Amino acid sequence: MNFANLLTPEAVKVLSSTTSKKRLLTELAELAETTYGMNAPDVVDALLAREALGPTGVGHGVALPHARMDGIDKVVGLFVLLEKPVDFGSVDHQPVDIAFALFAPENAGVEHLKALALVSRTLRDGSICNKLRANRSADTLYTILTEAEGVKAA
Repeated sequence: MNFANLLTPEAVKVLSSTTSKKRLLTELAELAETTYGMNAPDVVDALLAREALGPTGVGHGVALPHARMDGIDKVVGLFVLLEKPVDFGSVDHQPVDIAFALFAPENAGVEHLKALALVSRTLRDGSICNKLRANRSADTLYTILTEAEGVKAA
């Protein structure tokens, strides 16, 4: 499992006008629709249902919203960097400016957990998050994410 398997360059975006958690989830759903052909309203519903179980804001400005979805055949991800952090109900009460959303098939099993662990482990690294926050180019953000795992593996 690696970022290049989870993420396409088109699935990375910088958002400049997001003002709330619900708007962030909606923008993620719209990105899932344009990137992976998923149904945006279904994605929003799935993400909101998961958030109802407990917020996926993991702290230090990072959120990992995720859901299981019908109609996809592998685990896929989206990465967004927010120019203006939003309240996400995170465990440390800090606003979120980095969000990595994961979507897994209903029957994904361990692959979903492996993907979540990879993303979580990578975004716990303060130096990687600092590099992400210092860039506003989607191409550069994609490169940082896909190269980060090589550094961790070494």
